[in-house]
Amino acid sequence: MSADFDYCVIGGGAVGLATALYLSRHGSVLLAEKNDLFGAETSSRNSEVIHAGLYYPAGSLKERLCLRGKDLLYDFCQRHDIPHRRTGKLIVAPAADHPQLQQLLAKGQRLGIPLQLLNQQQLQALEPAVAGKAALLSPTTGIIDSHTYMQTLAAQAGLQGAILMRRTQVQTAFTDQGIWQIKVTTDDGPYQFSAAALINSAGLHATALAQQITPAASRIPALYPCRGHYFSYTHPTPFRHLIYPLPEKNLTGLGIHATLDLGGQVRFGPDTLYLAGDNLSDYRVDPALATRFADAIQAYYPGLQAGDLQPAYAGIRPKLHPAHKPAADFIIRTTHKAPPAVQLFGIESPGLTASLAIGERVTEMLQKI
Repeated sequence: MSADFDYCVIGGGAVGLATALYLSRHGSVLLAEKNDLFGAETSSRNSEVIHAGLYYPAGSLKERLCLRGKDLLYDFCQRHDIPHRRTGKLIVAPAADHPQLQQLLAKGQRLGIPLQLLNQQQLQALEPAVAGKAALLSPTTGIIDSHTYMQTLAAQAGLQGAILMRRTQVQTAFTDQGIWQIKVTTDDGPYQFSAAALINSAGLHATALAQQITPAASRIPALYPCRGHYFSYTHPTPFRHLIYPLPEKNLTGLGIHATLDLGGQVRFGPDTLYLAGDNLSDYRVDPALATRFADAIQAYYPGLQAGDLQPAYAGIRPKLHPAHKPAADFIIRTTHKAPPAVQLFGIESPGLTASLAIGERVTEMLQKI
């Protein structure tokens, strides 16, 4: 039995769209996205930072795919005129000999990531409003317009023949005579089609989708959804760079940092709030959080007051580890081989930076089967 499509990608965030783009160079692709817009969840509710690749465990997928993805992303942005900027980032520390700062410096040197260690005077010269005894300057960190990026991914995939369907909810997928049968609901009613290979890039919903696939994927990890809130700054930005504190213990988060948008406005966030229930669409930002945000931000920007902060937006990250446990790596693995399926779990930060590298990796995995 022949399939309607060579590949079915489920999930139209940055990673799903990048995967569809790469796969469309090798065969026919249908991408199914349940929302009205591509990237309406995790991909568009983040800091929009192009990460340098500094934070992640040695040899991890996060490290390797961030480093590869950063280069691919800057090149893609330049070729397709996607708004972006290499702003540079300062990681601020309370002491020049702080162990975390020295560890990050050593890691950057090992990975070939350009870094400059600044003393207090050099830090003050670059960012007079920032308080700290020392800082690392990461010049390859930048920002991107994630919405334009995803629109461009979709357009480029479409030009290569990929069919991208929004408002298309996958109900189930099962194998039959060596191919995948996928049942979906659309605005026009139920629809069923077949594909030779299945890619689960459903982000926050990837673990739930994996449980709907027959035969069931083995070793489906537990999901620990974590909401991060952002506040906008009600005054003109005092910074020229992105400003980060030292990362949280176990890399649960990177600390409440200051990022710039392409219009030059500053926003602060995210924090880390693990969600007790399974509500994956609650994006409320409690204004009362401003006090806690201000306490954290004042460690590196003492001039800020809680009244300077305005609730902006929130995002939910599909973490694979509970609070107070070491950060889990991305999981990208083949769970079925005849017909093949690739599952992507825990694609949180640096997923946006790594998106093209993830699409490249998934394509290579499927080409080897």
